[in-house]
Amino acid sequence: MTDAPTHAADTDTDGADDAADRKVVEQEQAEIKDFVKGLSADDIKSGNWFTKLAAHAMNAYTEKVDWQYFQDRYAGVPADAIVDQRIKMAARYAALEGGLSAGAYTATVAATIGSLGGASPATVPAAVATVMVDVAFITQLQLRLAYDISVLYRVPIDVHDPEDLWKLIRVALTIKSGEAANKTVVKAVPALVRPLVKRFYSKSVLAAGRALPVVGKHLLQRNVIKIGIPLVGVPLAVLLNRYTTLLAGRHARAVFRNEARVIELAEGMSRSSRHPQLMLWVAWLVIRANPKIADDEALLMRHLVRLVRERHGAVDEQFAHVVDIDPAEVWKRVDAEPGDLGDVLDAAERVATVDGEVDSREKAVLAELRDRCRRS
Repeated sequence: MTDAPTHAADTDTDGADDAADRKVVEQEQAEIKDFVKGLSADDIKSGNWFTKLAAHAMNAYTEKVDWQYFQDRYAGVPADAIVDQRIKMAARYAALEGGLSAGAYTATVAATIGSLGGASPATVPAAVATVMVDVAFITQLQLRLAYDISVLYRVPIDVHDPEDLWKLIRVALTIKSGEAANKTVVKAVPALVRPLVKRFYSKSVLAAGRALPVVGKHLLQRNVIKIGIPLVGVPLAVLLNRYTTLLAGRHARAVFRNEARVIELAEGMSRSSRHPQLMLWVAWLVIRANPKIADDEALLMRHLVRLVRERHGAVDEQFAHVVDIDPAEVWKRVDAEPGDLGDVLDAAERVATVDGEVDSREKAVLAELRDRCRRS
């Protein structure tokens, strides 16, 4: 939460005391309120609040929370077990915050957001500030949860690198290309309230969100439901906060656990390779057996090239500039290598399975490689 000592990791027991959890949430809310006080109406309407929040939420936090932080507290505990507990505790905190915030919501807030304007923090109405505290709290909680999961699975994320930061944001907030925020929300809530949510989304109350950039709009739409549905504000806020946080945590677990699997595969291939440069050429030939490159295949090659460079000091400029790989060129390289090429064949077989079942084109490449390895 606010910092490492009061974060969920340090109180993550299934029987955690409600009063203690509530105190942690209230402390975090107080910090978020101070953050929101510094926002102007233009920050909220333009979406600049999100940029500021990302820096506020992650900069100091990532300096404290690293692999060693978790090792000190969970020495010998598998990552999967720690991740599961952190998701549960984050969802618990999110639900508590939803209950605390929802009582202050009014049905007029959405319209107020639409009329925002000005650069002074004083121009932000109190009702809008209440919404922003809720949005900022949940956003920060989910960003930090996703970051924690990446650390636990040993997936490197540098929040000061724009590409890595955007990756963290997409994972934490379950933002997919072309996906509308309302669809994400509908999937996240229990079946009992889905019809109510769908009806609410058909109304014009979300028109104010159109002025925000994609992330800001996504977050506003996800939270504005809790404002505008009369009578069910508090229970729905609790449910939405809890379920969207569970969704975020489970999504982050799936993404980063899979990436950890691919990194582990790349490390094993690099460590056991006696022909690192040839391995890269053969691996790429297997991947390019199909016109479409799967995400896991691209991820594997990125880490494999990095590890070959770091472990073996091998940098192949010709390989780096390849556009259309020529199978004849690769087979020439294979035939030119004397001795046992079992490590290359083993690597190729692993590459073929990284994205699932081996298809006919990949099998053809593997069959050709086996024949040539036998003749070597």
